[in-house]
Amino acid sequence: MLHDRLLVSADGDAGERKSGGGIVIPATASVGKRLAWAEVVAIGQHVRQVKIGDRVLFDPEDRAEVELQSRTYLLLRERDLHAVAAQRVDTGSTGLYL
Repeated sequence: MLHDRLLVSADGDAGERKSGGGIVIPATASVGKRLAWAEVVAIGQHVRQVKIGDRVLFDPEDRAEVELQSRTYLLLRERDLHAVAAQRVDTGSTGLYL
């Protein structure tokens, strides 16, 4: 990876979802702008806030897809992230950086 780029593996697919109450929401349902979570699998040398294994929140519209060894990954810039969920925080913290 070069510069401030991240290679991430997206969580799940863009198919049907379930609400908190168990109602199935079809993939064709119209919703507002929705952000997505993904796990970081590789980082460039100028990435400062994210480590491999972190979960990141990003806008699915601002992404580039790449296929490596028959798996699809997303290529993002660090500045395009909205949040980072990390396990490496102090006890009592939420682990979510906004």
